[in-house]
Amino acid sequence: MKVKWKGKTEFLVLTAEKVYSVLSIENGWYRLVDDSGDDYLYPPDQFEIVE
Repeated sequence: MKVKWKGKTEFLVLTAEKVYSVLSIENGWYRLVDDSGDDYLYPPDQFEIVE
C-alpha cells in the first residue's frame, strides 16, 4: 500500500505530500521507512491512501 503524508514537512522525518510505501500494519499503525532511512510506526489518520 502507498500512502501520502498529510502533515507539514518535518526535517529527516516526513515530507508534506510525499508518497511512502507501507511495509506493514501493526496494531493499526503504519510501519514505513521515513526520510531518516529507518522504519517507524505512524498513526494512519495522518496519511491519505493513494494506492
